Amino acid sequence: MAQNKPDRGPIMLRLGVRRPVMPRDRPVKASDHRLAIVEARALWYVAPGAAELRTVAQPLPGPGDVQVRTLYSGLSRGTERLVFEGRVPKSEWERMRAPAQTGDFPFPVKYGYAAVGEIEAGPKQLFKQHVFALYPHQDRFVVPADDVVAIPKGVPARRAVLTANLETALNILWDGNAAPGDRIVVIGSGIVGLLVAALAARMPGAEVTAVDVDSSRAPIAARLGVAFADPGSAPRGADLVIHTSATEAGLSLAFECAGDEATIVEASWHGEDACHVSLGGAFHSRRLKLVSSQVGDIACSRRPRWTRRRRLETAARLLTDERLDALLGEEIPFAELPQHLPRLFARGAAGIGALVRY
Repeated sequence: MAQNKPDRGPIMLRLGVRRPVMPRDRPVKASDHRLAIVEARALWYVAPGAAELRTVAQPLPGPGDVQVRTLYSGLSRGTERLVFEGRVPKSEWERMRAPAQTGDFPFPVKYGYAAVGEIEAGPKQLFKQHVFALYPHQDRFVVPADDVVAIPKGVPARRAVLTANLETALNILWDGNAAPGDRIVVIGSGIVGLLVAALAARMPGAEVTAVDVDSSRAPIAARLGVAFADPGSAPRGADLVIHTSATEAGLSLAFECAGDEATIVEASWHGEDACHVSLGGAFHSRRLKLVSSQVGDIACSRRPRWTRRRRLETAARLLTDERLDALLGEEIPFAELPQHLPRLFARGAAGIGALVRY
């Protein structure tokens, strides 16, 4: 039997008075600067020697994700230059993929692996924290929280762009079995070479020399506590020689600098270029050892115990040395990055490197 409902009478509306909005009609305002999707701008390499900024979209961070607003990112004059020039060998297209790469080699690809930013959405305990991520050049991105590493307090965001390079340098020293008291020669004084030398110089009693054709790197080496020499005066009889110049002449010099039964670590990646060196002469009689090093895997001596995350976190902790600021080059505004890349990646470009400011 139907029940009589009380009569509420007519609903009166006065002119000029807005009708109350029912809850289902109220717009939902996203918190923490979020929209229905995360819209961002990213750098894409689109053809040999050409790049452009594109708008990209990602879903909102889910449980266990973080949304990062980028502050700085680092440019690599090694691997990234080869990507820009379209010189990644086809045989390496899969092995050389960056962790967060989008697209496939040769083009178009969103490539890079040195982003530093501030968490603007995610777990409460991480909010506003400065973090490093192996991510391309993009002004905002969403990744699992496990993919970011906290930057130690007191380390400026600018310096933190060196985290990936420092991780590489650490792996190189492991591959070379560097030890206290060793005479170590590092050929090539780019960012990676000087980071290798700086880390090696921290070992008690180590005698470390950086070698480069560019004498302007000498003051930087001195600030890092490392001796400097040009190729003609590079020391001989070294216990360990590390080559980072990506040149045939540099690798040949490495053999000359090595002492008997010494180790030479080839840390350069030559891409498609052939590198001719002589393994005749005294190579065998001096029992020299040539070892390759690549950061994609942990050095064999540490692999049973170390994870990639542990290695990356260790690199972040090593950033507390303020002398490393000497390795930071000019700042390029992100909005202007495509037009600057041909100059920054040119052979013999001035300066030790560059970083992108967002």
